[in-house]
Amino acid sequence: MTKHALLNNIAHANLRVITRHAAEFGDNVGSVVTFPTEFGDVQREYPILFRRDAATGEYLSVALLGFEKDENLFLDRNGWNAGYIPGIVARGPFLIGFQEQQVGGELRPHPVIHVDMDHPRISTTEGEPVFLENGGNSRYIERIASILNGIREGLDASKAMFAAFTEMDLVEPVRLEIQMSAEEQHNLHGYFTINEDKLAKLDGASLERLNRAGFLQGAFLVVASLNNIKKLIDMKHRRRLQRAS
Repeated sequence: MTKHALLNNIAHANLRVITRHAAEFGDNVGSVVTFPTEFGDVQREYPILFRRDAATGEYLSVALLGFEKDENLFLDRNGWNAGYIPGIVARGPFLIGFQEQQVGGELRPHPVIHVDMDHPRISTTEGEPVFLENGGNSRYIERIASILNGIREGLDASKAMFAAFTEMDLVEPVRLEIQMSAEEQHNLHGYFTINEDKLAKLDGASLERLNRAGFLQGAFLVVASLNNIKKLIDMKHRRRLQRAS
C-alpha cells in the first residue's frame, strides 16, 4: 500500500525518516534501478546491467546487488556496506510529483516533493527530521531534493541514451551463470549489456555523437562495471562461509 501526500511543513511538521538500512525497510533486494546520471558512482561498487520493463518494453538500467531476488549482498546487520547507495534507494519514502503553476501567463508543470506516508521508514519519534522547528527545510530534505532532481534528470537521460544505444545496435543480451559450488548455481536471465566489440568498432562520427550527448562515457562505465560481478561472487562466498561457521 502507498499513501502519497504533497510534502508541506504544516501537515508534516513532526515528520521524521529512519535512514538506517535493513530488510524491514525493503532493502533486501537483488537489484535496483539506476540512472546514467549516477553511473560514475554506481560502477565503483555494483555491476550495471540493462533489462526491459515488463509493462512498456523499454530498457532500464539496474545495479545488481545479489544473485537471488531477495538477496542484497551489501546488506548485513550493520547496514548497507558500500561507498555509494543508488539514488532510488537513498530517496527513502520521497518521490517527485508535478503541480501546475502560473508562469508568464501559462500553466506549467512544476516539480514538487511527495511523501509516501505508508512507507516503513516514516516516523515521528526517530530518524532524521524533515523540517526544522521554525518550519524551514532540514539538511536531510535538502539532500533528498537533490537526489530526486538527479532521478528526474536521469529518467530523461535514460530514454535518450537507450535510443542512441539501440540505433547503433550496441545492446546485447547477457546470460550470467554463477557456479558457487557443485550443488549451487545461479542463472540470471533477461539482462542486457553493451556489446564491447561493436562499441570499439564504431566510426568516428558515431563516437562523436555519443560523446556530445554524454553517452559514450556511460557505455564505457557499464562495460567497466561488469568487473564487479567477481566482487559479488566473492561476497557471496564469504556469506556462505559465515553461515556455515
